[in-house]
Amino acid sequence: MPTMTLSIPPELYRRMKKHPEIKWSEIARRAIEEYLQELESSKAEISMDEFRGLLGEETLKEIEATHNEAYEGYYKKVRELEWDRTKRSSTTRTS
Repeated sequence: MPTMTLSIPPELYRRMKKHPEIKWSEIARRAIEEYLQELESSKAEISMDEFRGLLGEETLKEIEATHNEAYEGYYKKVRELEWDRTKRSSTTRTS
């Protein structure tokens, strides 16, 4: 099983040491599992309004000021670069 090192504040560590009967690694493992389940569930989905709120006003203004043609050009360029990358990575190399 992989090992993970976790840094915690000294005060938290002091409080944890008062409870040696608790397996703190198991608590951390469960908390990570629960957090991942929440991320992977439908609860992790956000509405478009929430997403716009996360972007911030300045970013939204930049997006709204950019013409669709600019986005289409960028999309085509990224698609071409990804296609080239995919072709290169699928080529079998011999030594």
